[in-house]
Amino acid sequence: MDKIELEILGLSSSQSQQGSFALVLGETVGNRRLPIIIGMFEAQAIAIEIEKIVPNRPMTHDLFKSFARNFHYTVEEIMISDLKEGVFFAKIICSDGTGTTEIDARPSDAIAIGLRFDVPIFTNESVLSEAGIVLTDEEGEAEVPSTPTGTQSKKNPTEKLKDLSNDRLQSMLDEALKGEDYEKAAKIRDEMNRRN
Repeated sequence: MDKIELEILGLSSSQSQQGSFALVLGETVGNRRLPIIIGMFEAQAIAIEIEKIVPNRPMTHDLFKSFARNFHYTVEEIMISDLKEGVFFAKIICSDGTGTTEIDARPSDAIAIGLRFDVPIFTNESVLSEAGIVLTDEEGEAEVPSTPTGTQSKKNPTEKLKDLSNDRLQSMLDEALKGEDYEKAAKIRDEMNRRN
């Protein structure tokens, strides 16, 4: 299975769901984006490490790093390995110098730990083809692959995603991507995937 390297492109707070954040990953070589909705604590752990802020006391992910180092384990890479029913799965690939071990984790925790060990983040083609958003031109317009384009219409904030037609969802997805609202795009994408 070919690995595709990702980088963190952005982390933004949710405007529609308090306590949630959109973590946007992108191919290091390519134009696909992978938005993942994460919780507030995990977003804070990622942001603290990105900004190189040193907390007064170790956070959980810092504790994992200290524990691993004291027992001579290193983290080699992070792998966002699967997507099932709208839920992402990840693995932390660790080594003790003689063998490797894969530890199951939520992507947000795995990425927070991976940042502390300064290791690459990977995914595979099946995850990117199912959940990735493709930038189609230099202006940043985006589309989700293998989905028919719907008609454009104005956004109604009271609409519930589960009650909308596929064409309406596609239209809303197009609008969210043009506005770079990756959190909303991820929710729409998840609803579309749930129906397939």
